[in-house]
Amino acid sequence: MIEFKNVKKTYVEGNKALRGVSMQIEDGEFCFLVGPSGSGKSTIIKLITGELRPTSGSVHVNGYSLERIRRREVPYLRRTVGVVFQDFRLIDNMTVYENVAFAMRVVGARAQEIRERVPYVLDLVGLETKSRRRPGELSGGEQQRLGSARALGNNPSTLIADEPTGNLDPARSMEIMTLLQEINNLGTTMLVVTHEHNLVEHFANRVITIEDGLITSDRMDGLNVYEDQ
Repeated sequence: MIEFKNVKKTYVEGNKALRGVSMQIEDGEFCFLVGPSGSGKSTIIKLITGELRPTSGSVHVNGYSLERIRRREVPYLRRTVGVVFQDFRLIDNMTVYENVAFAMRVVGARAQEIRERVPYVLDLVGLETKSRRRPGELSGGEQQRLGSARALGNNPSTLIADEPTGNLDPARSMEIMTLLQEINNLGTTMLVVTHEHNLVEHFANRVITIEDGLITSDRMDGLNVYEDQ
């Protein structure tokens, strides 16, 4: 579960990125976070993954309190949270298999876990026949699927997709969103951060809108979540 309670984040230079954000995303939910550039989306991602700490308020993610998490606990938190990045962040001189295995090894996965898990996630994203290819030999959509596989390597309970379709054409965008929906159907909590409203409208899921560091809307199927609570 992800829970923000009156979270404020002010950077050293004085920029107020978040001005009092409260939200709760339940286990197994599929949720969109939308908003313009500079609205606070990236700050929320960094708070969830433990890269930042809130200036005030509380952040709870999968049993961890992020405002007081110890440095040695952060790798354990990150085993529960996978992130799919817009720019893929793949390692060009490693094969498809090695990219996923490396991401698992970094957070302490054992060799046996890696041998068992990597083929499973590659099959899940449809790359099982391309395990020996390198990222440069893949299409843009395949590279994004590899990014998803890498984020799933440690079997996280939560997956964050940061602008997962930003570099893709409409057909590949729909393919990636369908994949994320399928991953969610397996029980993974899904938070998709995007500015593509036309894509959001295609999927009947919860949509949280943030503007200027404040949540301005939290809706599902036309109902305001805040008003209904």
